[in-house]
Amino acid sequence: MAHRLRLQLLTWDVKDTLLRLRRPVGEEYATKAKAYGLEVEAGALREAFGKAYRAQNLSFPNYGLSHGLTSRQWWLDVVLQTFHLAGVLDAQALTPLAEQLYEDFSSPCTWQVLDGAEATLMMCRKRSLKLAVVSNFDQRLENILMGLGLREHFDFVLTSEATGWPKPDPRIFHEALRLGQVEPAVSAHIGDNYRRDYQGARAVGMHSFLVVGSGSLDPVVRDSVPQEHILSALPQLLPALDRLEGSPTKV
Repeated sequence: MAHRLRLQLLTWDVKDTLLRLRRPVGEEYATKAKAYGLEVEAGALREAFGKAYRAQNLSFPNYGLSHGLTSRQWWLDVVLQTFHLAGVLDAQALTPLAEQLYEDFSSPCTWQVLDGAEATLMMCRKRSLKLAVVSNFDQRLENILMGLGLREHFDFVLTSEATGWPKPDPRIFHEALRLGQVEPAVSAHIGDNYRRDYQGARAVGMHSFLVVGSGSLDPVVRDSVPQEHILSALPQLLPALDRLEGSPTKV
């Protein structure tokens, strides 16, 4: 016997799925540094930030919570190390600059809603779907979403800082399913990262869609993800949900 799937819960990644920075990190850091009397090239800061972020995440994963750090201190350390790697060694100037950048990235003004995001969330609401956030973000996310007018679309927001479990840890997805009071088979996750979002959700039995944008597909993604699970733009989600729910499920 077969029946039609009826999804009940959609969980969402945030950064580069619903929101993105208004300006690249290197440009933002360089502009703010100039206001503090420091001349540093945006390209050098972009490269240094990537190295600092990766090293910090490797040494102190998930904002260093298990090492006694706060997410705020974790980010301040990333900023300081970024400027050190870019050749700025003036600690007296860097400390207030790091504090200012942390506040800047806490502000909704530094972020922008991606094209089609709000309309897609509204259409999902009209389908009587529960919506939730599952994000490897820190405590600032709630205020950012509120400031951008998106928080009202979600039943709840789960961050890796609040739960202690970063994606693709199955526990953060299980917590979303528990709060949503649904089974994995009637839920789906939408995100832009193959390992953390697409594979993480599918590992717990959820459906999943991968937002890839308009660029060329990574060979791993192209070979591993069915075409019907790939979204080059968020407005493609609704037709994808129709196709998924239109597929008979054996029981």
